[in-house]
Amino acid sequence: MTFTETDLRAAAAAGALDSAQLAGLLAFLEQRSASLPVAIQAPPQLDVAHLLWYAGALIVMTAMGLFSTLAFSQMGGEALAVTALVYAAGFAAAGHYLWHAKGLRTPGGLLIAIAVSMAPLAVYGVQDALDLWGQFGKPGTVQGFYVWIKGSWILMEVAAILAAVIALRFYPFPFIVVIAGVALWFMSMDLAPWIAGTDHADWETRRRVSLWFGLGTLVIAWAVDWLRRGDFAFWLHLFGMLAFWGAVTSTSGGTMVDKALYCAMNVVLLFLSVFLGRKVYAVFGVIGIALYLGDLANKVFRDSLLFPFALSVIGVAVIAAGLLYYRHQAAITAWLDTNLPDALKRLRPAHAG
Repeated sequence: MTFTETDLRAAAAAGALDSAQLAGLLAFLEQRSASLPVAIQAPPQLDVAHLLWYAGALIVMTAMGLFSTLAFSQMGGEALAVTALVYAAGFAAAGHYLWHAKGLRTPGGLLIAIAVSMAPLAVYGVQDALDLWGQFGKPGTVQGFYVWIKGSWILMEVAAILAAVIALRFYPFPFIVVIAGVALWFMSMDLAPWIAGTDHADWETRRRVSLWFGLGTLVIAWAVDWLRRGDFAFWLHLFGMLAFWGAVTSTSGGTMVDKALYCAMNVVLLFLSVFLGRKVYAVFGVIGIALYLGDLANKVFRDSLLFPFALSVIGVAVIAAGLLYYRHQAAITAWLDTNLPDALKRLRPAHAG
């Protein structure tokens, strides 16, 4: 449950707290909030100002990235690199000023994130100017970075990840992790040609690379969760699950035993969502279980009028399971806190405890 100062004052007005208790409680909460690391302090409310800040940041990132035109790329490598560096320096300076001088961490952090997002563009400009494309050749215009899979993008992705890590060291703003998460997701696809040693790796190679890269990203996400004890790992969990779960789900064919193991894996994801306090695992787990049950129903009720009814029953059962978990969520968490061995408890992120 979440309480505000208004709630506490209302409780005092109703006689539940006397004035001395109210003053002592407010002083304690204010001192505790100030002593918490930035990573786990209460996030700002999503009001109109915050929506405008985030929208503006995304517009700038989009303008310099996803919708970069052919004409923009034809400026030449030197001009591209200089443009990216000027943008990065300007936004970094403005973000630093808002962050430290004005105490405006949300707009300041967003400006720092924009500066970080310039790293791939700057690296593209340097590679284009010096013709450092390696064995795969020039992958096309900078716009293709967000569309085409090719090994030549690897250095741009590495630059984005390094820039995000450096920025997070000085400006612990969770949205910066989005840039690293996107770059990691792209890298999981672009590594396949490097491993296969060809311009275009086959589907199975890409799937295996995605699987192991996603698994590695999930390990990093858990480590960030556990070490920082704050909500910096959400996007890593999301992109890691997209890569790992997507690779496992896209496995073609498979015996009934293989599919049963797939269902068991998704059940494990549900338990992991409780253990780690991350709903993203529950989302993918539920989708995976529904896919397995739908495939099973298709085999059992193939060409039968009962097929849509069977799927309906599965959908209702999934909803009922969600309601059941919602009703007993507190009891499940309490049971875990009571019965988990101390060694496992130490592996749980602070927010899941």
